[in-house]
Amino acid sequence: MEPSSVNPSSPFVGLPAALVEEVLNRTTHVAQGLLGSFSRAKEQRTELRRQLCEAKLLWHRSELGPAPFPTVCATDGSYAIERLLTTDLVAAAAVAVEGLTPPSETRYWAQPHHHVYVQAEPHHEATATILRAMMLGQELQLARCAPHDLVLLDGTLTLPIIYFNQALNAAPRAPQLHTGQTFLAGAEQYLHAYRELLTLTRNDKQIVAMPKYSTRREIGQLLGWPDQQDDRGLLSAVLHPGELTRPLPLQAPEQPWHFSTAALPQPLRGAIDRLAQDVTAALNRVHVFYYKPQTWLPALRIEVAESVARSRERMAIVVQGLDMQCATPAMLEPYPNFLADRMVKALAKALPAFRQVATHHIAERFEGDVEEVFFAMHGYRSDSGRK
Repeated sequence: MEPSSVNPSSPFVGLPAALVEEVLNRTTHVAQGLLGSFSRAKEQRTELRRQLCEAKLLWHRSELGPAPFPTVCATDGSYAIERLLTTDLVAAAAVAVEGLTPPSETRYWAQPHHHVYVQAEPHHEATATILRAMMLGQELQLARCAPHDLVLLDGTLTLPIIYFNQALNAAPRAPQLHTGQTFLAGAEQYLHAYRELLTLTRNDKQIVAMPKYSTRREIGQLLGWPDQQDDRGLLSAVLHPGELTRPLPLQAPEQPWHFSTAALPQPLRGAIDRLAQDVTAALNRVHVFYYKPQTWLPALRIEVAESVARSRERMAIVVQGLDMQCATPAMLEPYPNFLADRMVKALAKALPAFRQVATHHIAERFEGDVEEVFFAMHGYRSDSGRK
């Protein structure tokens, strides 16, 4: 949709009064139900903490031992599609932002690193699916190449296999899309990066994924906690600052992880199949733990490769890095994640301006009626997204 001109301080402008009144009445009933849920969770807090201790799932960061201050960066990505009368203007961007650096350390980057893709495409229902996978592949490549000790990913480690599968099926069936051909050309490199992030055999680099939202309940299922709230919501109230849970294997999916490569041409299919075996095997070894760095922060859900989860020294580096990047209550996430998130969110807002630049460039050189140019380049709606 076109950007709204409604003042955010007046959210009900343009809505019928009766509709607003009904929504407010229903919201009150919803709030009463949530109040009861929050009250029950508060009453159960002591019992939940006791269960964590008895199951030997509760650690304190001091048990991991001392760790040096790591250099840290975070990656994030977004994509946007401007739906025009005659074509689609598509863009995808991934950024990597360096975090706070101790005075004794040297900064690696003078400015954020990025990958960007911009293209005009014919109208096609697969464009968003392929563009989203390309965005994620670019993000993984940035994480793989970052020289930092700790790299923070926004999202879960299982998301790439879902998005890549969708794009690997859609791209061969849309040969008219330049985006699809570009994704297929880079698919092998994307999976190389994915495999490396899931195995992390190098001791000098830790890569962690921190989804803001997850339906998995590894601890809740193990201890029989109520299913109304997920692990992160409950542990945000149960954990004290500096406490973390013992790493547990990631909750297995209902269907085994796999890559759908039947639509791919040879020899790409053979190359992807070989990488897929390593990726799916590594996904089955991913571990997850929760850590609460500060009083004002919710518990962070942290997904890591098995090689990191099995090493207290590497876990200590992860925790030390998160402590260093969560230094102010002004942000409810680590500092570089906050910066990267703000940068990629700006892409969708900027795409209409990019479209106007392209329109003026075409109009200056078009030899026919310039009105046709502005008519054809009129934007009807904008689609955007992240992981």
